[in-house]
Amino acid sequence: MVKTIYDDMVNNTVHYGHRTQKWDPRMKKYLYGERNGVHVFNLEMTVKMLEEACAFLSKNVAEGKTVLFVSTKPQAIALIEESAKACGMPFVVSRWIPGFLTNFPTVKTRIDYLKSLKEQEANGEFEKYTKKEASQLKKTIEKLETSLGGVQNLTKKPDVVFVADVVKDEIVVKEAKVMKVPVVGICDSNANPTQVDYPIPGNDDAVKSLKFLIGKVLEAVQSARK
Repeated sequence: MVKTIYDDMVNNTVHYGHRTQKWDPRMKKYLYGERNGVHVFNLEMTVKMLEEACAFLSKNVAEGKTVLFVSTKPQAIALIEESAKACGMPFVVSRWIPGFLTNFPTVKTRIDYLKSLKEQEANGEFEKYTKKEASQLKKTIEKLETSLGGVQNLTKKPDVVFVADVVKDEIVVKEAKVMKVPVVGICDSNANPTQVDYPIPGNDDAVKSLKFLIGKVLEAVQSARK
């Protein structure tokens, strides 16, 4: 028997949503029903929406546009960082700086400051400071690296944002909407898909599901870059 994408999704628990009492009614059209008090996704809809999202990403990347990968969700952080690095795209993990999109020029000054400090350290210019001053500057680099390390090569606001959990990172979706930056995002059964330009209905909690869905996004971006 030929293995299908539906089999892959089931094996990776993409079809499981949240408990029925935690759902958002706006996700109804993407759901098949419920099982043992848990919503189950209609995988035909998931495949359709995933294909549309990946096609949109491919088109934009082929045109030379930038996709910002985002997740502050613990189980998705490593996946997002690895995937973004694998396709040469910027990323934000662990902490989202409020105003990153809506006030990017100000954020850009912090990015430039981080790059400047790293260049000074690499060139040995910290030697002109006292040990205490040099230590403080190194701590500043570490702090800025945590929040801005994945976007230090970003010179302007991204063209598209991919979010691994649109509920956890609701502020990212809101800022993108204000700035008219298209959002591609994984929407579990507790999400509001109307706020996302290209929603991908599916389980955003299980690592296996996240790995599968983020992997498909990565494939689309990598193929377009080639």
